[in-house]
Amino acid sequence: MAKEEAKKVKRPTALKRDLQNEKRRLNNRIYRSRVRTAIRAFDESLAKGDLAVTTEKLNEAYSILDKCAKKGVFKLNKVSRTKSRLAARSVAKKVA
Repeated sequence: MAKEEAKKVKRPTALKRDLQNEKRRLNNRIYRSRVRTAIRAFDESLAKGDLAVTTEKLNEAYSILDKCAKKGVFKLNKVSRTKSRLAARSVAKKVA
C-alpha cells in the first residue's frame, strides 16, 4: 500500500500551487524582514533622542506596515496593534 502511494504523481494544478506558495512565502519573508529592520531603526533613533529622525523612522515603519496589510502579509489588526505600540513608545519618550 505504501509503495502505491509513493508512486503517485502530482497533478499539474498541485505543482502550480506549490510554485505559487513558494513564491508567496519568499515575498512575505522579504516584507517581514523590512518591517523588523524599520522597527529596529525606529528604536535606535528613539534611543538617540533625536525627535526629527524618530518621527521620520516612525513614518517609514507605518508605510511598510500599511503595505504589508494591503498585500496580506499581516492581518490588519496586527498592523494596527504594532503601529499603536510604536506611537505609544514615541510619545512616552517625548514626555520623558
